[in-house]
Amino acid sequence: MPDPWLTIIGIGEDGLAGLSEASRKALAGAETVFGGERHLALAGAGGRGRAWPVPFDASAVLNCRGRPTAVLASGDPFWYGAGAGLAEKLGSDEWIAHPAPSTFSLAAARLGWRLESIVCLGLHAAPFERLVPHLADGAQIVCLVRDGEAVGDLAKWLSDRGWGASAFWTLAALGGPRESIAEHRADSFRGELAGNLVAVAIEAMGGQGIPRSSGLADELFAHDGQITKRPLRALALSALAPRPGERLWDIGAGSGSISVEWALCGGTATAVEAREDRAATIRTNAASFGLAHRIAVIAGQAPDALAALDAPDAIFVGGGLDRAMFDVVWSRIVPGARLVAHAVTLETEALLGELHQHHGGELMRVEIAHAAPLGRYRSWETARPVVQWSTVR
Repeated sequence: MPDPWLTIIGIGEDGLAGLSEASRKALAGAETVFGGERHLALAGAGGRGRAWPVPFDASAVLNCRGRPTAVLASGDPFWYGAGAGLAEKLGSDEWIAHPAPSTFSLAAARLGWRLESIVCLGLHAAPFERLVPHLADGAQIVCLVRDGEAVGDLAKWLSDRGWGASAFWTLAALGGPRESIAEHRADSFRGELAGNLVAVAIEAMGGQGIPRSSGLADELFAHDGQITKRPLRALALSALAPRPGERLWDIGAGSGSISVEWALCGGTATAVEAREDRAATIRTNAASFGLAHRIAVIAGQAPDALAALDAPDAIFVGGGLDRAMFDVVWSRIVPGARLVAHAVTLETEALLGELHQHHGGELMRVEIAHAAPLGRYRSWETARPVVQWSTVR
């Protein structure tokens, strides 16, 4: 097999001194060296150096195909680096990689944390809300951030959400001669740091994280009353059986609460909602839970809005199911996919009964009552009964 034309090299703050012999050999033999300006300076690339285009575009590297080329990235190029983005565009015989210790590894080594137990996040180009699913008392988190200014913004973000007592480390230029580490408390951190900060480490304290069970409190969601209430949401999610990496269609999504809880389990969701104002509410909820990258929102009417979507692993229909919609949905899902539908009207309830008779599954009628004041006493206040049909294709 011929030698790969592309070498992806992880470089640390110690520059050439920290590179392996194989990395130095590939770097010396490269006609062109791509990387950030800092990486090129650390490697002494000189006239062969080419700074990454802004915005990032891998085609500059691909144009060098067949000629000795090197790409420099911080630490491990396959952990929030350029490695995977390049490798997926190339044949396996076209590239080779020589990673260095990642920023996460160096941070764990400096703080004495177990790397396998900490949360590692790249927040240099992502909202701080990505932290929301991971914040819990005692959680240890290492974040890559954009620059020194972002450190103060992150400390304020944590404090505003009740996590001000958290221990908060700033870690700059790890592994190099200019390395600096300082410990703070999030709510007492002031100002911003000069230069580009590499990472922030957080040991979360004082706040209250999101429960890990299905059926989050309704108060956690923005809604106009159109929301699958907590007990019924828990029942629906139990039947939907979310698994990491799976895709959900949430039809008639309302507030998007089903989509949010599905995405918290590691899947992705497409929330279809006919009303634009409610679609906007779904986007708000997705962003506030740090899940905007996992939940796509379509303002449109099912079944027409489903035409261009990839086939799902599960479907939830919160209301409005009719025979025409069912026929389209049923034709689109693959064997093994789960379908869960709720009905509150007699007409939809009758349809679910008919579908259960023909397709099997489980048909369940749920009646819930809550204690409420009645004069000087209390009495049961009954909500409308809901019929749930769940089945596997």
